Amino acid sequence: MGAMLQYVLYLVVLVLVAIPLGTYMKNVMCGRETFLSKFLTPLEEKIYKELQIDKYEQMNWKTYAASVVVFSGIGLVFLFLLQLLQGSLPGNPQGLAGVKWDLSFNTAASFITNTNWQAYSGESTLSYLTQALGLTVQNFVSAATGIAVLFALIRGFIKSKTDGLGNFWVDLTKITLHILLPLNVVISLCLVGGGVVQNLKAGETVALLEPIAITSQGEILEDAKINLETDTVMIGNQEIMDAQIVTEQFVPMGPAASQIAIKQSGTNGGGFNGVNSAHPLENPNAFTNLIEMVSILLIPAALCFTFGLSVKDKKQGLAIFMAMFICLVLALGAIAMNEHHATPQLIQSGAVDISMVNQSGGNMEGKESRFGIATSSAWAAFTTAASNGSVNSMHDSYTPLGGMITMLLMQLGEVIFGGVGCGLYGMLAFAILTVFIAGLMVGRTPEFMGKKIEPYEMKWSVLVCLATPIAILVGSGIGVAVPSVLDSLSNGGAHGFSEVLYAFSSCGGNNGSAFAGFNANTVFLNVSLGLVMLFARFLPIIGTLAIAGSLASKKTIATTSGTLSTTNGMFVFLLILIVLLVGALSFFPALALGPIAEFFSNIA
Repeated sequence: MGAMLQYVLYLVVLVLVAIPLGTYMKNVMCGRETFLSKFLTPLEEKIYKELQIDKYEQMNWKTYAASVVVFSGIGLVFLFLLQLLQGSLPGNPQGLAGVKWDLSFNTAASFITNTNWQAYSGESTLSYLTQALGLTVQNFVSAATGIAVLFALIRGFIKSKTDGLGNFWVDLTKITLHILLPLNVVISLCLVGGGVVQNLKAGETVALLEPIAITSQGEILEDAKINLETDTVMIGNQEIMDAQIVTEQFVPMGPAASQIAIKQSGTNGGGFNGVNSAHPLENPNAFTNLIEMVSILLIPAALCFTFGLSVKDKKQGLAIFMAMFICLVLALGAIAMNEHHATPQLIQSGAVDISMVNQSGGNMEGKESRFGIATSSAWAAFTTAASNGSVNSMHDSYTPLGGMITMLLMQLGEVIFGGVGCGLYGMLAFAILTVFIAGLMVGRTPEFMGKKIEPYEMKWSVLVCLATPIAILVGSGIGVAVPSVLDSLSNGGAHGFSEVLYAFSSCGGNNGSAFAGFNANTVFLNVSLGLVMLFARFLPIIGTLAIAGSLASKKTIATTSGTLSTTNGMFVFLLILIVLLVGALSFFPALALGPIAEFFSNIA
């Protein structure tokens, strides 16, 4: 019962905060005055003046797309060089060396695509300058880029017989200045107040309150008696000769809270520390966990309400929101059920007590005891539904079907809320596909929000919907044939295949989370995963803008009794069905070789 209340609490808080934020974002992007306008508008105007931006200029879809690609390309090159040269740059109190070229490319591609896949531990690889000037900046602008493309599509629905979709540079400035910065100042202050570290100190080595003994393989020896004077370790009456005594611990410092705030709210993901939001200095308690977890889906959920208000049809925004929300609840329920019930091996002969009496129970492997099953499962659903990728537990240790759901959420094309902006424009591509199919079924001309859907929009919509499956399946198919990839696995068989499939699903879905049992820091994987991220990010962006340009050039058609409703329960059902069908048809064979095969091998 307590776990159920937690799940309900997280979902209720998300909706309650998303609704007013959605209204605020609509007012910002429509040029209406907000409570922050008198402070931020003068700064916005100064930016336009200094950068010589004509805020009244209207770009067609090709110019808008070119601006997005050029801007992202500059960010890619800058972040790549910043990592290579960080050993010679200031802001590096720990004296970290430059990053090797393939990892630099992978990280640069990851952050400019809003993926934040990390094949390294941030606290031991990247300097504070690289973290702040490189990663944090891209966390803001990559998120703003996704929202900007969404608003270009919204204008495509609103406008009639024109080719202007707005100005990318104006959209980027407004979103960053009026939405992302204020929101993340608030989140950062909440996180610092909750105990998340935020400073510019170098990492510190501190004494442990109690020494521990470990084997030569790094495993902690339980019930060991340590004598510091004689430097001996005893278990019972037996001395452990190869044991090592550890008396100190390295504690990472740095500007963590400010980066964690935007990594969550911008659905960027990744982590300031290697173990991500499972780290006690990155996510120390239930309060910070709630703030971070709600932040993951906050903007994607709010944008559904922004969309409805912007197109002057609240029911349309609510219909899209409900389709996403129902899928999220179903996924959350599936993950939670599997993790609470654990696996037959844990239940067998009463070897592990999985009851919920005075403990978390269930499958606690890979999960923090301070969070338990409910919070870990909810985070797993939220972070893979969004293209976020931050984790507070290790998905590699989830039950086969629990881990499969996290994979499937990414494989659906990051449309179950998905990333900021990109999740909604991806779902709108599915909505266009649904309208076209439904129109064929009932013999009506396909129309969506007053615009006729024709072959041009359908071709681009199909490409937007299939970009993620193509990237994941082609990438993972090539990956499992490369010997160095197989050498990177920590497991064989079905679970090993799941590790590869999860990695390419994470990058192809612009998610960034990992199964945590896979060494992805090789030349082939760094390059191939980087290319997958770029493909899965920019093909949908170009397709979405092409659709927006085509819709804007069309006249608006009046709604009649023969118009197919896209705001009722039937349309919500059809939209969910199409999303699941595309995912099931595309990925069932791959999932059957990985998590499904592992599940049946466990119960055999």
